[in-house]
Amino acid sequence: MTGPKTDETPSVLPPVPFDPELEAHLAAMGEQPALTRESIPAVRAAVRAGALTDEALDHGGELVWEERTVTGPPGNPDLALLICRPAAAGAHERLPVLYHVHGGGMVAGGRRHLLSDVLTWTRRLRTVTVSVEYRLAPEHPHPAPLEDCYAGLVWTRRHAAELGADPGRIIAVGASAGGGLVAGLALLARDRGGPALAGQILLSPMLDDRNDTPSARQMEGLGLWDRASNATGWDAYLGGTAGSPDVSPYAAPARAQDLAGLPPAYLDVGSAETFRDETVAYAGRLWRCGGECELHVWPGGFHGFDEFAPETGLSRRAKRARLRWLSALLASGAQAPGRRVTAPASSATAPG
Repeated sequence: MTGPKTDETPSVLPPVPFDPELEAHLAAMGEQPALTRESIPAVRAAVRAGALTDEALDHGGELVWEERTVTGPPGNPDLALLICRPAAAGAHERLPVLYHVHGGGMVAGGRRHLLSDVLTWTRRLRTVTVSVEYRLAPEHPHPAPLEDCYAGLVWTRRHAAELGADPGRIIAVGASAGGGLVAGLALLARDRGGPALAGQILLSPMLDDRNDTPSARQMEGLGLWDRASNATGWDAYLGGTAGSPDVSPYAAPARAQDLAGLPPAYLDVGSAETFRDETVAYAGRLWRCGGECELHVWPGGFHGFDEFAPETGLSRRAKRARLRWLSALLASGAQAPGRRVTAPASSATAPG
């Protein structure tokens, strides 16, 4: 015999527990205040202080690197790119490209931010890394950051030969805000008939400006990037229009209706973080549109766990899975598909 039925839903969802190793790291870090407009300058300063040094970029002589200033979007400032490649690469080799878009909540970060794992892939898999420095919100809201990323991609494709790179094997990678920008970049390149990507790696991507999923609510006030911080980042990026009906799907890819014709995707996210549900939903919609996608949800992972606690068991598992996927993609000889123009860029996809 069953109990009485009820339509009541708990008003507060219980949070997902953190992985024990990760929970110990969070406790050691102490309380992390939510991002606010007022705290953005301090966050930027902290991120700059943690950027990779010249010595770190060298990797003991295994890599050579340079920084270039290249043409930005029409009518806008030039861009700074960081370009790294294996020191032992031959002059006539054409290596795959990892086009890196940094994270930082849309308001912080630069071309040397959150780059350690990507440079590990460059050393182990023999790739060229191109890391773009886009303009930051709130001073430069959408579409400025995305247009900067697109302009950097166009430059990389056009200058692939001089970089020793294969223009048909450009894989975009980004974490957090960078993951959201990579997802938007893949949509924009598809719809403009621009440089096609051979793959996209979205790590805990920032996809949905509506900020109202069950995981956003149940993890509020917990971890390193909660619903309050997310609201600040989206408000800055969208100039105060976050959550409104007319937000562009290029800004918030969770709103895109058509996810067909996109490059193979790797998505991962922690089970105990704000972005869990929007990441899982995006993967599901990629599959429903006939796309190729691999999804990992790491149990007990908080946002950025692999960056802040890289030696924990869960972080090592996540890093191995990413490397395996990228290795398999490169081994398959995957090339960017032919151009597909679905509609004018302004109307190719519609808000959901």
